[in-house]
Amino acid sequence: MQTVDIEGVFLEVAHIAAPAGADAAQAPLVFLHEGLGSVAMWRDWPASLCADTGRAGWVYSRRGYGRSSPVADVRGAGRLQPDYMHREALDVLPKLLARLGLQRPVLVGHSDGSTIALIHAAAHPVSACVVMAPHVMVEDVSVASIDEARLAYERDGLRERLARYHDDVDVAFWQWNDVWLSPAFRDFDIRGEIGAIGAPLLAIQGIQDQYGTMAQIDEVARAVPQTELVKLPDCGHSPHRDQPQAVNAAIAAFLHRLQGKFAG
Repeated sequence: MQTVDIEGVFLEVAHIAAPAGADAAQAPLVFLHEGLGSVAMWRDWPASLCADTGRAGWVYSRRGYGRSSPVADVRGAGRLQPDYMHREALDVLPKLLARLGLQRPVLVGHSDGSTIALIHAAAHPVSACVVMAPHVMVEDVSVASIDEARLAYERDGLRERLARYHDDVDVAFWQWNDVWLSPAFRDFDIRGEIGAIGAPLLAIQGIQDQYGTMAQIDEVARAVPQTELVKLPDCGHSPHRDQPQAVNAAIAAFLHRLQGKFAG
């Protein structure tokens, strides 16, 4: 396992080499995982997308996820605050990219990772941004599904299924679940700030997404006029798992159109 030290916090990272013959000048893909994700939980999808787009990639686990450093007293003093995605996007991610020597990457996010990608892209230069099932505001359907996840974790074996992917599964689960179900988080809304994004943007969402309505990516497009939207039928909250071929084709076509028009 490879780790990167960010001011005493060790983050699990994995590198995916570009396919043979690929243009080394193309910006790499940096993958930002969902609220319960990790390097391992992406499975082989990042590698498949790198192969289909002809780019290198980097994947990492945020603190408390996967094999990254744990969070002490995660339900007490270490509890995540409502600005946790801003802190990741504006503090941790820039430091990680600097340590990896990456400038203007293509961010590829899922769920919470998509929100982090949008916040980062509004404040820092990126070559492009691809977001799947982002959260730009909190909807009732999101809170209801996250509460159902809590019950599944406590009663229905979700804890055991997640444990294989995280060194401390309780940290991974509760830091996400507690903040999303906190009253203070209901006011989370980034629609005003993402209008600063100048990079090309592709937003993908499954029509049957149980964690958010199509209003999420519609609001992204309203705030960021250059957004391209893909709404996938027969697809839930994880487009890269439910419709991997369609997702890879959409992202590859999006990035191909940018070649020669934008650097990276």
